[in-house]
Amino acid sequence: MQDLFGHAGIVEPPRQAIAEGAVLLRGRALAEEANLLAALDAVVVAAPFRHMVTPGGFTMSVAMTNCGTAGWVTDRRGYRYQSGDPLSGKPWPAMPEIFFRLATEAAAEAGFPGFAPDACLINRYEPGAKMSPHQDKDERDFGQPIVSVSLGLPATFQFGGLSRSDKMTKVALEHGDVVAWGGPARLAYHGVLALKDGEHPLLGRKRINLTFRRV
Repeated sequence: MQDLFGHAGIVEPPRQAIAEGAVLLRGRALAEEANLLAALDAVVVAAPFRHMVTPGGFTMSVAMTNCGTAGWVTDRRGYRYQSGDPLSGKPWPAMPEIFFRLATEAAAEAGFPGFAPDACLINRYEPGAKMSPHQDKDERDFGQPIVSVSLGLPATFQFGGLSRSDKMTKVALEHGDVVAWGGPARLAYHGVLALKDGEHPLLGRKRINLTFRRV
């Protein structure tokens, strides 16, 4: 496995290639952290985190919610996007302007100008929670990139190829890091290893991941 670790005593460039079509922007969200966290709190009040169930009946270790005109959900009926929160029956909260601006600017910096996300899946990882390698393929237009923002505890991100059996690159992500991928990497398998315990000064014992998509 190839490793891309950059915070422990090694100075890394702010823009770092993970694979063809995949870019890591280290610390890109730090300047906006206060506004991002305030906007996040407002979204979660309107649409609380919940542990969704996969079509196979497995309860996910990662808690989720959404904002935007559509939200990603999973239950025994399958994976899909829908305009309303199944818990409240109300529309998902609107995407905060600070979320939209960060996603579009980061995408452009990574080489994907013109990205206009309409959905943000928000994941909450607590110690032990993980995300198995998967493809983001429930969207209609694979010509649009994915933008992922990390907040809170550090995590190990895995990024592979177009086949589940391809070798995975391990990337250390910390608070404020942003990853964007598209083009030849748009359908790459990716995941997150089990979160290690720790205490973040702003978010405590958890990691929040904002994942922006164009549905």
